[in-house]
Amino acid sequence: MKRGPYVVTLGETMALMAADQPGPLAHVSSMSLGIGGSESNVAIGLQRLGIQSVWCGRVGDDSLGQLVEREIRAEGVDVRITVDHEAPTGLMIKERRTSASQKVMYYRSGSAGSRIAPDDVDEQLISGAALLHVSGITPALSPQAAITLQYAIGTARAAGVPVSFDLNYRSRLWDEAAAGSAYRDIIALVDIVFAGLEEAELAVGAAPYGNGPEIAARRIAALGPSQVIIKLGAAGAFALINGTEFSQEAARIDAVDTVGAGDAFVAGYLAELVSGMEPQKRLETAASAGAFVCLVPGDWEGLPRREELPLLRAHEPVSR
Repeated sequence: MKRGPYVVTLGETMALMAADQPGPLAHVSSMSLGIGGSESNVAIGLQRLGIQSVWCGRVGDDSLGQLVEREIRAEGVDVRITVDHEAPTGLMIKERRTSASQKVMYYRSGSAGSRIAPDDVDEQLISGAALLHVSGITPALSPQAAITLQYAIGTARAAGVPVSFDLNYRSRLWDEAAAGSAYRDIIALVDIVFAGLEEAELAVGAAPYGNGPEIAARRIAALGPSQVIIKLGAAGAFALINGTEFSQEAARIDAVDTVGAGDAFVAGYLAELVSGMEPQKRLETAASAGAFVCLVPGDWEGLPRREELPLLRAHEPVSR
């Protein structure tokens, strides 16, 4: 591990197969193989922005598990994995039904990642971190994964390590009522919450039309977190940080693929938080990072390096 502050992330990363051209999957002749996972996306995003990151997870004793480890490690992330000899690495498949839309299918029931256990959590690693980041995907995977998430959060809290939580609702994993209940329990234990507006409303209820982000953020903050960031996609973001409101416009881009933009936003925000930057700078970098990911296909491949951030504001198309 490099010296200096580091951020720990924990969750499932899967192998990812994506159709190379639009059309029904039954008629696709070729697919690309890669990886995808919310928490590892954040870890890679942090690493590219100059913050040492650690990804903790469980993979199968198979070639897909080797792929996951190799790809994340190649980005400079410190990889801490448990190899499960009884369960396979999860698989995600993307179908590009039209040039402008895609459908994601998961094959992760009983996967190695869903079997992550408290014994997989390195207490010393978390206790020495600048921050622990987790998402709402993990407790949806299995009861054991939910227990493991709570254990990791408890370890961080006992050591005085801040915890960041991205709700990251996945309708294919659980229903809205179950998710909302779990979110409220977790929100009460963490310091920083990220959520889309609809995700936030699963946890704290819908607000009157027109002032949803503000009300949702205040309702979440009332449960305990000092920082609540509502991600609004092309409309930017709203944040309530230590009682003060902030807003951030989204970068104007021609999006190619929006998958992974939320994870990039989180990585940008946390990178600046760990670096001691003020709230508005955190949000500015978060918005830029989210925009970069949308410019290329893939979940994380477009994550920017710090020196690339000014490119969104460049007036000349060619740098010489």
